[in-house]
Amino acid sequence: MNRLALFDCDGTLVDSQHNIILCMDDAFARAGLAAPDRHATRRIVGLSLVPAMQRLLPDADHALHVQLAEDYKTAFQRLRGKGLVEEPLYDGILAAMDALAADGWLLGVATGKSDRGLDLCLRAHGIRDRFVTLQTADRHPSKPHPSMAREAMAEAGASPATTIMIGDTSFDMAMGVAAGARSLGVDWGYHDPHELMEAGAYHVALHPDELKDVMT
Repeated sequence: MNRLALFDCDGTLVDSQHNIILCMDDAFARAGLAAPDRHATRRIVGLSLVPAMQRLLPDADHALHVQLAEDYKTAFQRLRGKGLVEEPLYDGILAAMDALAADGWLLGVATGKSDRGLDLCLRAHGIRDRFVTLQTADRHPSKPHPSMAREAMAEAGASPATTIMIGDTSFDMAMGVAAGARSLGVDWGYHDPHELMEAGAYHVALHPDELKDVMT
């Protein structure tokens, strides 16, 4: 079986919190609502949009959750159209991916982004072709459901025993565990290390250059 290093995107490969907060604030403003606390917005990064809105506004009806999700996507498209999207790669992540690939790992992505959003992000950094499998919220239930991880393993010819889910949120860790894979947390994203461990991480890396050494 192939070995698969399955990465989350936002908060793991790229730092996109600036965009996410701007677009969330815009979506709430269009609904006549006060912007959510920025910490609360960071907490839902990684979820698909409708489940994210449900967490931010648990007492609202489903129609509002759906409308907020649509307004968020529209706000993001406007931001991208103006050339204002900021999704920098984390320092050291390219070198970490190179080291894993050189060691025989196949690379994949499982993310709450849309197909289009992920494709634009990866192509902007010139790394689209590094990944053998790309799984997004357009074709799967939201994390922590294991669907994305299972499909990624099938496409990569990997098994749960040869797959590691790498991410910055408890949703990533729980998804990996639910799929029978190991989950490796990273400390440079949006959830605290103790949350990652509680959700099933076997380790939390403090810097990308640690990844290869702890993926044995």
